[in-house]
Amino acid sequence: MWTCYEPVHAVTYFHPRARAAYEAAGLRGFWRGYFAGRAAPLGPVGPAPVIAAFFTFAPHVVARALPAVWQLATPEEALRARLTGAVQALAELTYELPERHLTESAELLETAAAAVGTAPGRVLGAANAALPRGEYPLARLWQAATTLREHRGDGHVAALVAADLDPAETLAWRVATGMPPEPLLRRGWSEQEWTQARDRLAARGWLTTDGEPTEHGRAGFQAVEDATDAAAARPWQALDPAALDRLRTLLAPLADAAHRVIPSDNPIGLPGPRS
Repeated sequence: MWTCYEPVHAVTYFHPRARAAYEAAGLRGFWRGYFAGRAAPLGPVGPAPVIAAFFTFAPHVVARALPAVWQLATPEEALRARLTGAVQALAELTYELPERHLTESAELLETAAAAVGTAPGRVLGAANAALPRGEYPLARLWQAATTLREHRGDGHVAALVAADLDPAETLAWRVATGMPPEPLLRRGWSEQEWTQARDRLAARGWLTTDGEPTEHGRAGFQAVEDATDAAAARPWQALDPAALDRLRTLLAPLADAAHRVIPSDNPIGLPGPRS
C-alpha cells in the first residue's frame, strides 16, 4: 500500500506547482517550504522536536530553517500553501481521470486514515490526522495519503531507534545498499560524520571494511522494515480485502502519474511505477 499512496503524497516535494505555492506564501527556497510545510501541523515549533521527528536531518540544517520560517509564514499559511500546491500538482497530473475515480479513491483512503485516530506515539501522524478534512476530492485524497505516510514514518523512526541506528548510520546504510548518495548528502551531515557512521556500522558487523553490506546487516535492516510494516498495518484493518484491492486499483493510475515528476533517484526510496 505504501508504494500506492506515497507517490500521491510525494508530489509536494517534486512538482513545480508545489514549489510555486510555497513561494507565493513567502517561503522561497526548497528547504524553507519543506520544513515549514511538513512541520506546520505541529504549530510554530522550534528545531528540537523537528530534528527528533524528521530524524535523518543534521541538526544545523533544521535549525537554519526553524523557527525563522514562522516569521515568513504562519503555520496556517504554510498548511494552505502545501495543500494548494499539492492539489494543483495532482490536478495537472490526473486531469484525464473522472471525478468519481478521485472521489472513490479519497473515500477509501480516508477510511484508512481515519483509523489513525489520535495515533499514540505517532506525533506527525496524529498531527496530520487532526487537520480539517479537505473540501474537494483531491484535497481529501492528498491529506489522507499524507496522514498515512507520516503515521508510517513515525513507526519507521521508532523501529530505527529500537535497532539502535542513529540518523547518519541509517543514511550511510541506505547508500551502502544502493540508494544514490547525492540527495541524502543534502541532509547536512559532514564527510567526517559519514565516515564515522560507516565505521560504526562496520564495527557492529553490518558493513565490511570495504563498506559492503554483510548478510548480518541485511538481516538487521530487514527486521527494521518488517517492524515498520507491522506498525503501519492497523489503519488498513478498517478496509476489508475487497476494498483494499479496489483501492490499489484506483491508486495505480494516480501513483503512475505522480511518478512522472518523482525522480528515479529520489531520497524517499520509492521504487518506480509498477506499470
